[in-house]
Amino acid sequence: MALELPALPYAYDSLNPYMSAETLEFHHDKHHNAYVVNGNKLLEGTDLEGQSMEAIIKATYNDAARAGIFNNVSQHWNHIEFWQMMSPNGGGSIPGELEKKLVEDFGSVDAFKQEFINAGVTQFGSGWCWLVLGQDGKLKVTKTPNGVNPICFDEHALLGCDVWEHSYYIDYRNARPDYVTAFVNNLVNWEYVAERFSNAG
Repeated sequence: MALELPALPYAYDSLNPYMSAETLEFHHDKHHNAYVVNGNKLLEGTDLEGQSMEAIIKATYNDAARAGIFNNVSQHWNHIEFWQMMSPNGGGSIPGELEKKLVEDFGSVDAFKQEFINAGVTQFGSGWCWLVLGQDGKLKVTKTPNGVNPICFDEHALLGCDVWEHSYYIDYRNARPDYVTAFVNNLVNWEYVAERFSNAG
């Protein structure tokens, strides 16, 4: 099955003022679409063609000969989830079971947010920061370079924030801390994150 660019689950201007329509148009229509187009070209005629994204990501991670496939397919997966992890009515209260688990594993929701923001701010260069459910059953914050994601480590990604410059430079210029803070406080679709948490358990 070929990679396909999904439509955004909301209008381009519906994440204002935290993420502009211009950012979404460039990020979704140009950057994400490029991963789809390039990924399909690189997969064509290979033994990976038609496999699930998760299988392709695991098969190509750290394989220098197939780095192009990994980069494009992994970034495609990352972005499909990223769009779903945000909402026009984002932020706000966190569903009960997830909130309880965040408090249990981080001490408080605020402590989790600070750790998440710090991970996004301190990821050098391009990459992502994540809230993951680890193999030990505990929630933790991680960060990854470029297109690497928690699938590579057999962990469940519950929330991810794209800290490549193209995701924030139009709106925040070089103020990455302001972008990640706005993301975690005002854009996160906690219902979707909670659904991922319940499905991962």
